[in-house]
Amino acid sequence: RGLSCSARTAREDSWLKSLFVRKVDPRKDAHSNLLAKRETSNLYKLQIHNVKPECLEAYNKLCQEVLPKIHEEKHYPCALVGTWNTWYGEQDQAVHLWRYEGGYPALNEVMSKLRQNKEFTEFRKERGNMLLSRKNQLLLEFSFWNEPVPRDGPNIYELRSYQLRPGTMIEWGNYWARAIRFRQDNNEAVGGFFSQIGQLYMVHHLWAYKDLQTREDIRNAAWHKPGWDELVYYTVPLIQEMESRIMIPLKISPLQ
Repeated sequence: RGLSCSARTAREDSWLKSLFVRKVDPRKDAHSNLLAKRETSNLYKLQIHNVKPECLEAYNKLCQEVLPKIHEEKHYPCALVGTWNTWYGEQDQAVHLWRYEGGYPALNEVMSKLRQNKEFTEFRKERGNMLLSRKNQLLLEFSFWNEPVPRDGPNIYELRSYQLRPGTMIEWGNYWARAIRFRQDNNEAVGGFFSQIGQLYMVHHLWAYKDLQTREDIRNAAWHKPGWDELVYYTVPLIQEMESRIMIPLKISPLQ
């Protein structure tokens, strides 16, 4: 009788657990192939540097001297998309976004050539003395987002970063493919990316606004559009953590 009771209890537990198991449709391709732009092979690198407070001015000056040379030199198959200081969020922070036109081979080519560049080697050494910490991620751009292109200013930029629950990237993409339509009336959508290397299941949305009040007005207006509230309702449960940075572009940034 004891064995029979134990077996029945085990079956009941198994049945109850099955009610809460998330059913996932089998995928026939990598998430990156399903979500990324197919017409381009661009790879993006997001760099976040935490600078010693007393060194931020010198750090910015150094970057403004060296980074444009890499951006403008045709010898390197890469482009500086934007470079900023964080205004609201973590302080004394620099954010750089690079595009590598040709994917991983272009990234390898640029890194190999820069290792032979004595000016860049000295730049990295001098920059390293100014930093508290640094991290980077390699990203792909969502197929349904605008590709970031240079724009005139003045603007402030918001980088909204989302740590998704593992396994939910396709769902996020499906919802935001519709949600982005609600946020394009004022040309505020700059770019949308998801991580490939570094911290995984990370999504970054980059927005441009005239000022903080304009940001508030545009975001509030989205709630008056039928369907926006539903998309927010379904995407919020996919998020583990989220962060917002308000950033000011440096003078050399193509995104002003």
